[in-house]
Amino acid sequence: MTRPTGLQIDGHLVLVGLPGSGKSTVGRAVAKRLSRPFLDFDTEIEKREGISVARIFAEKGEVAFRAMELSLTQELAAAPPMVLAPGGGWVTIPGAMVLLRPPGRIIYLQISPKEALRRLTRSRIVRPLLAQADPAMAMHTLWERRSGLYAQADVIVHVESVDSQRLIDSVVALAHDGTPRIG
Repeated sequence: MTRPTGLQIDGHLVLVGLPGSGKSTVGRAVAKRLSRPFLDFDTEIEKREGISVARIFAEKGEVAFRAMELSLTQELAAAPPMVLAPGGGWVTIPGAMVLLRPPGRIIYLQISPKEALRRLTRSRIVRPLLAQADPAMAMHTLWERRSGLYAQADVIVHVESVDSQRLIDSVVALAHDGTPRIG
């Protein structure tokens, strides 16, 4: 295991990527290793609203959900450093990334739409934007719409070809000196 050196960045670590890329799983482990709080946007919004993200989408719509994500982002901009896992579509909110960096660092957990969907089929969590007759096409469409926005991240980490421990080590290293240590 590689031990990072140097000081931790002063801002949030924000993990972005398609649903199924591992934002929440990796985020929890990284937060624990860095002794930082972890915040999953979907979980926090569900707690505040008292209903699931799926119900928010069904009853209030995606625009209302994105407004909730933006409001949460604005709130977190002044909070002490955390590891954050916003929803996959958070990058589509104009100005959201700017609110957290600098000093925050946005890390794109890059995964193919096919692999993301494979991972999600093992999950019991309902993803509202994928609840369609052809989830593979829906995932590919999400990727097409968002890939350019994900690419605006400070760092891109390819998650398909590394085991989870090496991925976590790499993201922890990014919190210290900006250099991923995969390999």
